[in-house]
Amino acid sequence: MKAVILVGGLGTRLRPLTCNTPKPMIPLVNQPFIEWMLLRLRDQGIDEVILAVQYLADRFYAILGDGSRLGMKLHIVEEPEPRGTAGAVKNVEHLLDGPTFVFNGDVMTDLDLQAMLAYHRERQSKITIALTPVEDPTQFGLVEMDANHQVTRFLEKPRVEEITTNLINAGTYIIEPEMFRYVPPNQFYMFERGLFPVVLQTRDPMYGFPSRAYWTDIGKPQTYLDVHHDILIGKVKFDFHGHEIANRVWVAGEASIHPSAQIVGPVVIGDGTVVERGARIIGPSVLGPRCHIGPEASLEGAVLWENNVIGEGVTIRNSVLGRGNTIGAKCFISDGAIIGDDCGIGPENRLERGIRIWPGTTLGEQAISF
Repeated sequence: MKAVILVGGLGTRLRPLTCNTPKPMIPLVNQPFIEWMLLRLRDQGIDEVILAVQYLADRFYAILGDGSRLGMKLHIVEEPEPRGTAGAVKNVEHLLDGPTFVFNGDVMTDLDLQAMLAYHRERQSKITIALTPVEDPTQFGLVEMDANHQVTRFLEKPRVEEITTNLINAGTYIIEPEMFRYVPPNQFYMFERGLFPVVLQTRDPMYGFPSRAYWTDIGKPQTYLDVHHDILIGKVKFDFHGHEIANRVWVAGEASIHPSAQIVGPVVIGDGTVVERGARIIGPSVLGPRCHIGPEASLEGAVLWENNVIGEGVTIRNSVLGRGNTIGAKCFISDGAIIGDDCGIGPENRLERGIRIWPGTTLGEQAISF
């Protein structure tokens, strides 16, 4: 079974985290998200995957290679220019020879793919679209169906008075290759506003597959933080790397933890990380490899990538730090703050209210305080 993963986006909503890292490569509990996704596909019977790449494509080659390390065959195909969702798959059409899964590369889900494939075959569908219920469909693509689950209408970002269902396009499709005859070659062309409306007109069988599987878009800072919390509290299946040193506290490799430090799970700690005296790490939190947590620091609901140095008495709550940052003593970082890579934050700064600090920024002592 084959799949195409669309990973050509710039990840603008996640900046500054994606300034140096393609969105599908950002770490998810200390593992590149795309790697987690590929392993999940492999475990559900998909053994050949095409990545439709444009932004920072060399990073995909360097980390994933030909896929053999993950036990699958992997093709990394660069788009010459942005082609849109359907245009990107049209660009790799020559590699497709049967019903193919197509995934948006920023969707985290534990959808049962074999059940979806059986559903697709049972109905002799040409396109099957995974659907998920949401509380507020106004920010998504709403999908209407008849009593047999055949798709009858699409409505992108509907107004409140237009809402007739809470089921939205969940960004996972099964598509028969002949459907790409409707997609113009070498053009920017979308599934949502191009191919799917055309298929409604041609009356080729197109079905919705409703599911209550876990689903979220990791492409925004708050949802990126939320998905870590969901994984750690057990809302979604995840195999934690490393060994469990205490109740719901996992360490990958070796870590140095002072006896006076307090760690309350769920917490994941990367290899080579140091936690000094009196520090408090309260879950759900993730510390990347080779981080240094200073004395009396307090972290709660935090996600740190690798090589961060956290000074004495620092507080970090519900915030994300990229790679290689140095945080001075007694800083207070909270409320969804996002710090990019290689920043130097001087002592006693207060970063709150979703503030975003771009890579390479240096802030002096008390440069931002309230």
